Amino acid sequence: MVRRSQHLVSVIMPMHNSEKFVGKAIESVMEQTYPHWELLVVDDGSTDRSCDVVRAYANRDRRIQLLINDKPTGMPVAPRNYGIERAKGDFIAFLDSDDMWLREKLAQQLPYFFRDNRTAVVFSDYEKIDEAGRRSARVVSTPRKVSYQQLLYGNVIGNLTGIYDVRKVGKNYFKEIRHEDYAFWLSVLKNGYVARSTQTVLALYRVHRNSISSNKLHILSWQWRVYRDVEHIGFFRSLYYYFFYAIKGLRKAWI
Repeated sequence: MVRRSQHLVSVIMPMHNSEKFVGKAIESVMEQTYPHWELLVVDDGSTDRSCDVVRAYANRDRRIQLLINDKPTGMPVAPRNYGIERAKGDFIAFLDSDDMWLREKLAQQLPYFFRDNRTAVVFSDYEKIDEAGRRSARVVSTPRKVSYQQLLYGNVIGNLTGIYDVRKVGKNYFKEIRHEDYAFWLSVLKNGYVARSTQTVLALYRVHRNSISSNKLHILSWQWRVYRDVEHIGFFRSLYYYFFYAIKGLRKAWI
């Protein structure tokens, strides 16, 4: 139980040609033990049957909506922001159309927001699965708590696990950059808030052989730009954070 009054959670799901996976992603939200949610699936120019799949689920459950991004970009930033604009919840969470949640995700996370006034984000551990959805105990573990300053050493908030409190920080939006999820969580925590982890596995992250995030050299350059161009951190201080980020990134890559 979160409290006597139940709070609406808006789940934002960007989608592009996800006919093969989106059904499982939607079902993982429908199976949540916490029932007070709305799922906004935002299509970004799909050319397969993705929208038909979503419409079939929306016909079964009125909490599910299919939205169409009028200006598709092929990147998740625009559809996520489109969904955030239309979200009605006190809390906003994210789930990509090829990933999945475990049943207790929302039920476990929401109580953390009511423990103090500084907790603006709650996240969790997650497990990597292969393209076919097979689990193999490849768990990405997370620290119990992280502040803005601590997050500068590297992103520990898996976007598919993160949920933030709109009542405390207002609606935040993603920037049109690479590594947009990292920059997003930094922006939410920047004014003295903290993020807390349940330190339990509550989501499944699907690893694709040809995914953007598999290009490690590109990720290194994106991280540098977040430090310098988004957070406007000085050169030598950026180098300091970048060193620790690279070490953490190497460790995560081996999971």
